[in-house]
Amino acid sequence: MVAIWLAASGVHAADPQAGALKADAERCIECHGVEGQGDGHGAASHVRFAKLAGQRADYLLQQLMAFRGGTRRSDVMRLNVRHLNDADLRDLAAYYATRAPMRAESQATPAPAPALYLQGDTTRRITACVSCHNAQADSVPRIAGQDERYLTQQLEDYRSGWRKAPAASVMNEASRDLSDADIRALAAYLASQSTP
Repeated sequence: MVAIWLAASGVHAADPQAGALKADAERCIECHGVEGQGDGHGAASHVRFAKLAGQRADYLLQQLMAFRGGTRRSDVMRLNVRHLNDADLRDLAAYYATRAPMRAESQATPAPAPALYLQGDTTRRITACVSCHNAQADSVPRIAGQDERYLTQQLEDYRSGWRKAPAASVMNEASRDLSDADIRALAAYLASQSTP
């Protein structure tokens, strides 16, 4: 269920239908796709676009605001959201949150969970991913079924510090000691998962 922002302070309630129109008008669908599955016109094999379908509305809103404010770096996203007001961002977040959850690209049997996901690696100070993202990888943010290329890029960006995580840089710390092979294995595993 999409979180609706109603408030005594007069905050605009999120409107998924308005968000659908804005997704088209603001060209979100060109990269993220009409249903938010990352299959827009620009989704070439070398491009890494996030799947937004079924993501939590509050998380999407947080990310959109971070792009607009420049605390999450992406020239393309900042250009696309810089002129949108808070109500526009809430509507977009609500729209993508109401889409069917992101799905794995392949119908093949999902990959087995890497030990790092389930147990971490205390010798390298790597926390188990499941401790925050849960066994189904469908907590906030939902990462089960996310695009493998996108996941790989985000983990690399967290590891290098290019992308900063909120909450005392939890992801920066968690990914600091990941090897390239670790990142590939985690991304492949998560991309092969589907959420209910």
